[in-house]
Amino acid sequence: MMNKVLLLGLVVLFLNCAPKGQVKNQALGNALGTTYSIIYIADGELDYQQEIDSVFQVLNQSMSTYIPSSDISKINAGDSTIVVDDMFREVFDVSTGVHKASNGYFDPTIGVLANAWGFGPGDQMELDSLRVDSLLGYVGWEKVKLNADNTITKAHPSIRFDFNAVAKGYAIDRLGAMLDEKGIKNYLVEVGGEVLAKGTNLDSGKQWTVGIDDPQVETGRELKQIVSLEDMAMASSGNYRKFRVDPETGEKYVHTINPKTGYTKNSNVLATSVVAKTCAVADAYATSFMAMDLKDSKEVLKNHNELEAYIIYLDENGETREFFTPGFEVLVKK
Repeated sequence: MMNKVLLLGLVVLFLNCAPKGQVKNQALGNALGTTYSIIYIADGELDYQQEIDSVFQVLNQSMSTYIPSSDISKINAGDSTIVVDDMFREVFDVSTGVHKASNGYFDPTIGVLANAWGFGPGDQMELDSLRVDSLLGYVGWEKVKLNADNTITKAHPSIRFDFNAVAKGYAIDRLGAMLDEKGIKNYLVEVGGEVLAKGTNLDSGKQWTVGIDDPQVETGRELKQIVSLEDMAMASSGNYRKFRVDPETGEKYVHTINPKTGYTKNSNVLATSVVAKTCAVADAYATSFMAMDLKDSKEVLKNHNELEAYIIYLDENGETREFFTPGFEVLVKK
């Protein structure tokens, strides 16, 4: 299964019965180390479970670091003969774009660090500054290349890909593309709290409505915001639930790794939500903004009008604050 990362939850609201002549079809299950819910409204009862399972299966075979026989696992193990599929290429291309736009804060070559910090399928290590500096030699997007023949070249055999922060969003995009091919005009795809909304929720005749969890509620769930989406994707990331605690020192290590320093990121940013045309892009930026300082995230957003974002953070006095881009604020239900 894919790397397990618990992002900010998104819950679908106000789903009742579809209007006369329309049927609300829903698929629920587990995949990629999390749960999924796919709602698609059509003229009659439909069952796309086989097609849904196929999307997850193909994606896992391409990019799951938890499956030893997957393409990414073989590449990570040093096999330079693997010819990657179109999905791997598309995720590689998205990663290249976000890596550049984020000034290197988004970097899927952190696999060796994810393992070392205990957040990947590999062996956790005892880390000190010398070991971290050594592992940083195996991190850097400029050290990998996707060749014209769809093989991968790595500057060092120990470089490890980890598409955890983009592959789940990409899976949602592929599920949406499958539904598009079936002629479905209105659907909501949710995997592990990330969503892609198409058309409208015919139950209400309005846009699809989802909620964003409050990152400071440690038990149970409480919504921080409710937003409406149509023909767009939203992904969220937060450090509030995905962490490990050292059993000896009690120190908390969050799941966001800074690829520039090699250390896990402890910052005043509690959670991020990003809206974009594709969920892969939203997913990658949501993770990037967790690793970046708030002022740097704002600069990226200023230069990328195709993105909207909502960031929850603590100010210098420890008070909870919220930042909205104007386009995101419009989506919030008052």
